[in-house]
Amino acid sequence: MSYPRLTLILCLSLVVAALASFLCGPVVSRPSDLLAWLGGNGDAHLNIIFADIRAPRIVLAAITGFVLGLAGAATQGLLRNPLAEPSLLGASNAAALGAVIAIYLGLSGTLSYAVPLSAALAALLSVLLLLVFAGRGVSSVRLILAGFAVSALAGAGIALALNFSANIFAALEISFWLLGAVENRSWHHVALVLPGSLIGVGLLLSGGRALNALALGDDVAASLGVRLNRLRWRFALGIALAMGAVVSVTGVIGFIGLVAPHLVRPLVGHNPHQSLIPSALMGAILLLVADSLVRLLPSQQELKLGVLTAFLGVPMLLYLLRRTTTADAVA
Repeated sequence: MSYPRLTLILCLSLVVAALASFLCGPVVSRPSDLLAWLGGNGDAHLNIIFADIRAPRIVLAAITGFVLGLAGAATQGLLRNPLAEPSLLGASNAAALGAVIAIYLGLSGTLSYAVPLSAALAALLSVLLLLVFAGRGVSSVRLILAGFAVSALAGAGIALALNFSANIFAALEISFWLLGAVENRSWHHVALVLPGSLIGVGLLLSGGRALNALALGDDVAASLGVRLNRLRWRFALGIALAMGAVVSVTGVIGFIGLVAPHLVRPLVGHNPHQSLIPSALMGAILLLVADSLVRLLPSQQELKLGVLTAFLGVPMLLYLLRRTTTADAVA
């Protein structure tokens, strides 16, 4: 399938998924109600639900999925590893630790952008740590183990902050937030996500063409004029800013960055550069569909989005691990 055609199909699918998501929720609504709202008419009660509850939730889910899909494809291209993904490599948990530290210190009330900035700094440290391992030709299994080590360290830091929390209700709220969700979010949360996401996405897309040369090896890429250190720093900053922004608002939502690139990669001929935007669009679609599902599931309390994506991603990870060669597993 050609790249423009695939991108167009994914864009149309994203619009359909977003419109369908407007109709999901405890308050029953019909397509005619949505059309009436879009036309500036309709029931006042439903208009409030569409504009102030579902619309920011849908926009935030689309932005988060876009960032996660793009970050996953960029990480896999940069490390030349199909199992690499920000949440698997500890970036998501590290970003969550940075956000929790900012919340614990009370910075979220005095400076609203302190939480995304703190999350981005923590994610940057984790990404740089993994780049050190990747620079030594580490195998897929060892890279994942290193990611689990970073995640465990970040988890220990989060647990320490929760352990010393003076307010048990605040600790409980942070625990639920860490599960990952876009429920009860407003346009203010969307505004918090946008700056870091836009800068991070811009950095990742601006270095996309160099991924094709990097796929041939460091030496070949350097001979073609790719400045490897600058490229790694650009991608590290891009992943850290984008992941820090979304994690600081939605919590940890894993495996979208792993699944989305693998769904589109066969359609783009395994081209690292051309897989970036389709992976981002696929990530947005997957997260919108997952968020619609959690609202449709019959339960007294809404299932957290991060829990559902884990059920989706873990089988995919096990399948990919099964495909790795024995030589890579014992390396």
